Amino acid sequence: MTQANQGSERTGLPIYKQVSEVLIRDIAAGRLTDGERLPPERTMAAQLKIAVGTLRRALEDLEEKGLLERVQGSGNYIRTRNLRDHFYSMLRIELLSGGGFPNARILSVDVMDKPPDLPEFGTSKRASRVRRLRFLDETPVAAEEIWLDASKGEVKAEDLEDSLYAYYQRALGFWIASAEDRVSFAPMPDWGPSELACRPGETAGYIERFSWADGPAPVEFSRTWFDTSRAHYVQRMR
Repeated sequence: MTQANQGSERTGLPIYKQVSEVLIRDIAAGRLTDGERLPPERTMAAQLKIAVGTLRRALEDLEEKGLLERVQGSGNYIRTRNLRDHFYSMLRIELLSGGGFPNARILSVDVMDKPPDLPEFGTSKRASRVRRLRFLDETPVAAEEIWLDASKGEVKAEDLEDSLYAYYQRALGFWIASAEDRVSFAPMPDWGPSELACRPGETAGYIERFSWADGPAPVEFSRTWFDTSRAHYVQRMR
């Protein structure tokens, strides 16, 4: 079970919320499955190195999201029926050791005409481009470039948060409902952050993703170059 980043300045989240997000990440990754009974609360708190009261607040948060059923006298059971509503359900990069609490550092946000090297997506000739450095458990693992079609609005750098999907829902009024990934290898781009062990021009794991909202055309296209010495792409079938 992944541990929360206690005292993390990068996430800005209280510990109980970090624990809740870590558990959601484990559910999304398939390490915690529907109907699985969690360890006793004191045991679980000791594993996560947090107070029992903090753990209980995290479990309450999961229960409110419909991802946990608390049965009096029996225990706490994972429920996955509402997982699709959470942005971690589409996160596929994990540390080689498994899991990892995800967060990101924004490198740049620009609004521009779509360059000719992009595949077709959306209905506009313009898009917002977001470049980020992705972390898992404070470890830099990937360079991300996300393009949002201008028909869905304009991304504002000052309003962004770790989850772009959550930002889309909160600030732009739409939700990513489905996505298609294409995984291969490609050279790390020349803007690849220096924190990654994989240098610009070196071969990296590569993901192209098309994402859909409520129409027939994808509204977002993204490219992710991930450092295979630190992370890998995982898809579990359930």
